[in-house]
Amino acid sequence: MLSHILPKTQISIRENLKWLYILRNLMLFAVTVTVFIAINGLGINLPQNQLWLAIFAISILNLYTWLRLRTEEEVTEHEIFSQICMDVLALAYLLYLTGGASNPIIWVFLLPLIVTAIMLPQAYAWNMVIITSCVYTVLIPYNVPLPAIEPHMMYQPMTELTPEMVMKMHMINDRRYFNLHVFGMWFGFVFSAGLVAFFVVELSKTLKDRERHLAEARESALRDERVVSLGTLAASAAHDMGTPLGTIAILAHEMAEDLPEHRFPDLYQKLMIVQQQIDRCKQALSVMSASAGEMRAESGQVMAVSDYIDSVLNQWRTHKSTTKLKLFINANVDISAQIIAERTITHSIINILNNAAEATPADLGIEFHADWNETALNLKIRDFGPGLPAAFIDFAGHEPVKSNKQGMGVGLFLTYTTIKRIGGRIEFSNLESGGASVEISLPLLAKESVDDSVAYG
Repeated sequence: MLSHILPKTQISIRENLKWLYILRNLMLFAVTVTVFIAINGLGINLPQNQLWLAIFAISILNLYTWLRLRTEEEVTEHEIFSQICMDVLALAYLLYLTGGASNPIIWVFLLPLIVTAIMLPQAYAWNMVIITSCVYTVLIPYNVPLPAIEPHMMYQPMTELTPEMVMKMHMINDRRYFNLHVFGMWFGFVFSAGLVAFFVVELSKTLKDRERHLAEARESALRDERVVSLGTLAASAAHDMGTPLGTIAILAHEMAEDLPEHRFPDLYQKLMIVQQQIDRCKQALSVMSASAGEMRAESGQVMAVSDYIDSVLNQWRTHKSTTKLKLFINANVDISAQIIAERTITHSIINILNNAAEATPADLGIEFHADWNETALNLKIRDFGPGLPAAFIDFAGHEPVKSNKQGMGVGLFLTYTTIKRIGGRIEFSNLESGGASVEISLPLLAKESVDDSVAYG
């Protein structure tokens, strides 16, 4: 998609051009309706050919803008300002044909000024002030006056009219002029007020969205800083634990030789369990050392989603072989979908499965739901335990929590951070039927990226 190709600043400028296209459509509609009402409703004799020609020229400009938005060529601020200037010239020509500065909708020159002030830097706004002011000034002496709207009695012979009748007809004529001007000013106020309010609402929405993104960025930066700190401590701990863990492994091996299985079967089995746990610790430390500093693409491999789920569950089974697992996979999934099987994501899912298994009674087990499409893998892990504390749900994963178990309470924090880092989503909730639910959404590898990797691989 285009948003994956262009930088954010370029996307913002292109959005401004899109808004300009929409506003020009509104202007075309308003001008067309106004000209139609003036000619056919009010019976004002206007230069129709020139007016429709100007409307046609604006339509051609808008057609060019529509075609421009469909291209991937870079949009510049100067291009947007140039299009607004062409709008000003088109409006000036329309007003020149309809009375110039005496036209009650002369206020329309405020609209391109508002649009410029919102979309472009301050220098462009001041240039637009100069342009619109100059055009307004020129339209004061140079214009095609609006035709007089005379009462029908004026077409009678002047010899049949008394001075009182002539004065009365002039009063009727002035009143019609006044009513028309008042209507034009009323319409101008309503239209401009609605447009300004619309812009203010949209601008306020944009500012709120920007503040929300900044807040999320600050939160992400703080979270990443804590993760870096934990990573530094983990690397130091891995270095410090290497030597004593090796010593324990040697002693366990010597004890296993001193306590043969045929003489001390119980002690020997316990030593085998100790050696297995030591091997797990050594493997975890080696993985930590090998994966430190690797990029996401380097620490994982591209896998089919179904194969990745099987791999995750098989790894989890080596630790929790006695826990019952009910697997639910949607039958209508995209079998061609692929994911980057990053090691940290795998550990995060296994951590959630371990937490669910520890919270659930052994005879009930846990549920694992999987569903995916072309863009996202959605997982739902449900346990049948006592559920999560209500206060915990609000800040779950945002910071390390004190654990009642022997762990340090940072596993969930690291899981949350890891999933957020790749653009995923994780949510915690309690179910009315009992137990807790964790929903995870992971982005999948785009098909165009897969095709490129195949082409260049």
